[in-house]
Amino acid sequence: MKKEDKSLIISQIEETLKSYSAYYLAETQGLNAEKTGALRRKCASQDIKMLVVKNTLLKKAFENIGIDYTQFGDAMKLNTALLLSNSGNAPAKLIKDFVGNGKVVSKPVLKAAYVEECFYVGANQLDALIAIKSKNELIGDIIGLLQSPAKNVISALQSGGNKLSGIVKTLSERES
Repeated sequence: MKKEDKSLIISQIEETLKSYSAYYLAETQGLNAEKTGALRRKCASQDIKMLVVKNTLLKKAFENIGIDYTQFGDAMKLNTALLLSNSGNAPAKLIKDFVGNGKVVSKPVLKAAYVEECFYVGANQLDALIAIKSKNELIGDIIGLLQSPAKNVISALQSGGNKLSGIVKTLSERES
């Protein structure tokens, strides 16, 4: 491959990486065409972009956008499928769902991930990645937590008002 072609491909990979916030490296070697097609369709239906790229070109693209790819360790060896998403846990859920119990399909296998500026290396990190909440989910949780005390105060005031009016009514009826 010519140097010009490589630099063009690297710049295309860079642009693609810049448009996503979560990067997953997975091993898909050994999947037949049918299962690979099914994986690609499942990725497309969940707004996950799947690319198969040469590791050397991916390393260069990571380097150019300021990500220290050395923290991926051995994950950038052999064949690598790149799963890109703007939801931190969507690719992890997809991998777990696609593999299921592992009897029918044992791939893709998570090699590493870069989510929310943190590195996760190894297939044993899959459950931790699934548990990551997206930015919108965290904002919703915070709003719920902030609203909870206010709702409790309003509820207490309303119920207290009903009790107070009941006491006043009982006292007024007693005096007559």
